Amino acid sequence: MPSLHELVRAHTDLVEDDIAWLQLLMADWQILADLSFADLVLWLPDREGKGYWAGGQMRPTTGPTALVDDVLGTFIPTGRRRMLDEALATGRLVREGDPEWRDDVPVRVEVIPVRRAGRVIALIARNTNLLGVRTPSRLELSYLQTASDLTQMIAAGHFPLPGQRSDHADSPRVGDGFVRLDATGRVVYASPNGLSAYRRLGLQGDLTGLVLTDLTRDLVPARKRIDEETLSAVLGGRDGRATEVGTDEVTLIVRSIPLRPQGDRSGALLLVRDVTELRSRDRELVTKDVTIREIHHRVKNNLQTVAALLRLQARRTQAEDAKAALEEAVRRVGSIAIVHETLSHAVEETVDFDEIADRLGAMVVDVSGVEVPVRVVREGSFGKLASEAATPLAMVLTELLQNAVEHGYAGDSGRTEGRVVVTARRIVGRLHVVVEDDGRGLPESFDLDASTQLGLSIVRTLVESELGGVLEIGPGSRGTRVQADLPVE
Repeated sequence: MPSLHELVRAHTDLVEDDIAWLQLLMADWQILADLSFADLVLWLPDREGKGYWAGGQMRPTTGPTALVDDVLGTFIPTGRRRMLDEALATGRLVREGDPEWRDDVPVRVEVIPVRRAGRVIALIARNTNLLGVRTPSRLELSYLQTASDLTQMIAAGHFPLPGQRSDHADSPRVGDGFVRLDATGRVVYASPNGLSAYRRLGLQGDLTGLVLTDLTRDLVPARKRIDEETLSAVLGGRDGRATEVGTDEVTLIVRSIPLRPQGDRSGALLLVRDVTELRSRDRELVTKDVTIREIHHRVKNNLQTVAALLRLQARRTQAEDAKAALEEAVRRVGSIAIVHETLSHAVEETVDFDEIADRLGAMVVDVSGVEVPVRVVREGSFGKLASEAATPLAMVLTELLQNAVEHGYAGDSGRTEGRVVVTARRIVGRLHVVVEDDGRGLPESFDLDASTQLGLSIVRTLVESELGGVLEIGPGSRGTRVQADLPVE
């Protein structure tokens, strides 16, 4: 289906400010549909005056739909719907006396002009399924009266309001809790859900007749009222935005829409939602996130302690083979510690592996004992990786860099510099990693399958078993080239 922006661009002469106004209106028109118990269709006048394009559609959640099929993107020529033509020409609300019959369903149709900056830029057709109409209750009468006020505001260019929008995930809806205020901020009517929300705050009795701002101050302790000015403006119905109020046990979101159908403010619509459980889950997620980061931090500290103990043992060891093995173990533990240190600062359980790769390259060069100065260069990007893949890949990269430095340049006193290039590319769910040096290259008898080196055994096991990838080792343009092809999410 085409978007509003696409339809506007293709068929109308509306400007960007007009589009922004319509998008703001459509962000809030679920409220109007629910209060009206009616389907809404946004009609856009064609730039050539040939007719109208359906730029949006909204069904009510409070009553039966009058439009079974989607109409978005359809076209109605001028003259077919007299009410659309009349509303556009006069700029006034147009009501049909007799209902239309659609698939044996009587539908009452009204057309509301959408005004911005003194001109009509679109039309809203409100379609009410009359089969769902019965003798209205006080709740339904309050809904319909508020819908009438909003309708007049749309026609006068006073609605939508800038600021908060009702399409946010936790924004209250009409069914969550409905409260109608008069011009003084006193409650005229509260729906059962709205009353229940305030009773959870501690209200005893009814809301009707009470000044909501004063009542809320009595129910909410001062330490929980962070912004008194916002509290007064929103709960008094003077400011069209949302705020949170609550106690230690209960949290409510209250959204205010000032009503001024005749120009001056006559009252306000307040939508109230109990978000206690939602905020509790948010706090649990934050707590879990902090706990996970703290675990990574402690694991990193413990690994650094293990590395320090191994380093201390290596210094006291006389046998050169044992000393070298302990130093290799220090590097392996250090590579894992770098991953956990990065995760301890991350918001999610993913890490930017480019930073880890750069730190590993610097670490390997710093601890290498070769006489030739070696520079590790990264080309391309690893991107973000899950922690489950980052840890084994860090060990693989450490081993490959260590082999490149030690076996490529050790004992080569005739060189002035060595260069190891780490290339990373992500292509269609795969990560291609190449480590290539310009050292002495592989011995002629080298066979990966027959190799007994511990480092290469670790690399092969991690790449093929842990990461599910493929490892290749062979001659490069000058030295040795190692390639790992890995699946990534």
